[in-house]
Amino acid sequence: MAAVDSFTLNSGIKIPAIGFGTWKSPPGQAAAAVEAAFEAGYRHFDCAPLYGNEAEIGQVFKNTKVHRSEYFVTTKLWSSDHRRVTSALEKSLSDLCLDYVDLYLMHWPVTLDPTPNDADYGKENRKVHASGWDFRDTWREMEALLATGKVKAIGVANFSTVNLEKLLQTAKIVPAVNQTEIQPLLPQDKLHAYCKAKGIHQTAFGPLGGSGSTLHQNSIINKIAETRATSTGNVMLSWGVQKGWSVIPKSVTPSRIKQNLSGNFTLSDEEMTSMDSLAKPKGKRFNRPDWGTTIFHDDAAVDLEE
Repeated sequence: MAAVDSFTLNSGIKIPAIGFGTWKSPPGQAAAAVEAAFEAGYRHFDCAPLYGNEAEIGQVFKNTKVHRSEYFVTTKLWSSDHRRVTSALEKSLSDLCLDYVDLYLMHWPVTLDPTPNDADYGKENRKVHASGWDFRDTWREMEALLATGKVKAIGVANFSTVNLEKLLQTAKIVPAVNQTEIQPLLPQDKLHAYCKAKGIHQTAFGPLGGSGSTLHQNSIINKIAETRATSTGNVMLSWGVQKGWSVIPKSVTPSRIKQNLSGNFTLSDEEMTSMDSLAKPKGKRFNRPDWGTTIFHDDAAVDLEE
């Protein structure tokens, strides 16, 4: 059994500990993957308009026999939508065929100008930032959404301790969640300690590593997997949940989708110590887009070589 089934956010709502990620789920496969996830028992789905598959996934939400109150949906506000928060949320709700989302996240702490052509949405030049507006202004607009009942909680993604501190200087509501890359080579200890102190839950995306990751071949992870008669993926997911994070693995393979949810367990203290050692002396980040400004302020002990 996993260490916990869910975590309680500072807003009072519960987020399932293991969710289903939809990033990089290609058109034509995303819906089938979400259907398989529902069938496997997932009740936490992580979405975003940037992924280009919300309308497809929305058809699954529309037709599922699972009552809406029984599953948790996250979506996100893309950077070129920072100054049109309400309409961006409405678009996602329409695409997802939902009346509300459980969690609405600011995807990145950078404001971009919208492109005149909808076909270029998400393809903006990320190094050309909008003037006269920053993520604190965006957060003010997101706070107002809570009164509408169309979001149950609000949060951020890809925020460092530096940007969280800046946000909290003016925020009336503390973010419920900070979704960031967290995996055995990137435990983000400084950020984790900061968020824990502020009552901000962290969701780990890429909990199994990213493209080019060799974590599944790691000897420490494999030894634990063999001892526990489980997969290397379940070792990493169980470690993440036990550290206090919700995790959102992604797959389009039904057998792996099921395994990621059903094969989790509580690691021993010795196993946790072994897993914690993987990020020493330096960790590694797999997702590091260039925004033309510092985003990952806490990466002093991260290997920046490609």
